Amino acid sequence: MPVTIYDVAREAGVSMATVSRVVNGNPNVKPTTRKKVMAAIERLGYRPNAVARGLASKKTTTVGVIIPDISSLFYSELARGIEDIATMYKYNIILCNSDQRLEKELQLINTLLEKQVDGLLFMGADIKEDHLDTFSTASVPIVLAATRDPDSLLPSVTINHFQAAYDATQTLIERGHKRIAMIASPPSDPLAGLLRFEGYKQALHDAGLPLHDELVTGGNYFYQSGLNAMNSFLQLAEPPTAVFATSDEMAVGAIHAVQDAGLRVPDDIEVIGYDNIRLAEMVRPRLTTVVQPMYDIGAVAMRLLTKYMNNEHVDDHVVQLPHRIEFRESTRTENV
Repeated sequence: MPVTIYDVAREAGVSMATVSRVVNGNPNVKPTTRKKVMAAIERLGYRPNAVARGLASKKTTTVGVIIPDISSLFYSELARGIEDIATMYKYNIILCNSDQRLEKELQLINTLLEKQVDGLLFMGADIKEDHLDTFSTASVPIVLAATRDPDSLLPSVTINHFQAAYDATQTLIERGHKRIAMIASPPSDPLAGLLRFEGYKQALHDAGLPLHDELVTGGNYFYQSGLNAMNSFLQLAEPPTAVFATSDEMAVGAIHAVQDAGLRVPDDIEVIGYDNIRLAEMVRPRLTTVVQPMYDIGAVAMRLLTKYMNNEHVDDHVVQLPHRIEFRESTRTENV
């Protein structure tokens, strides 16, 4: 049978209320009594019942985190930022993988709420009406990380995807490129994906360059789609001289397609990625990329959630973190 608070009280020769005060860190316990209770806890191997404590305090010190793909390097960095701040504020994490499927996302939201979590962190490309309807029934705060809802009603932490894509495209334009291809985000990411495409398009427009439909191909953020897209570009009568991919994995796929065709990066085609995951440093040539601060997004989102859970003042419920471009060897140091 599991050891109970009653067993500890009997072993230490004190009341159950005294044991409870010791376990919960109440300072109103004599040092000698605290030492006696702690010794009894150690001898018996007692572990406080978190569920019972949660029922009593109406807090479980647990946060639910829903991630589209736990295996993704992008989301693993976000999760690390969340977990570090959660530990700092003494919250436990329940991490769930949604596979970015609406039915599963809704099921996980409801399951976590049923488990009486104190708050929810949600990561998913497309925030639909179904999500908002389910979120509206929650009695706990919810924060979006690396995404936002269309009307910015929910607290969120992300970057300015329009400006980030604009900056990446403008960087290639300033190097003299006129045929700049884009390996775009998938249709399942209409918010950030659309903003990145609009940023690319606006940079071309501001430079007086035409938008060529054949130079825009959708990918799914993963390596193979980048490889396939780049192979398609290379079959054009006039291939691009530069490529902007909206994920680092797709950018690496593009680099390998160029190399497989007997061409060189950056001498023949320059490539810029997006996210700055660890893979960007591992590929050769190393990848120039838009730095989306994944760890910071996770950390700031978790801190924002703790403010809501503890009724602290929040200045702005929509947080945009700064981005930058990290220049490496997939782009040249001089203009073409």
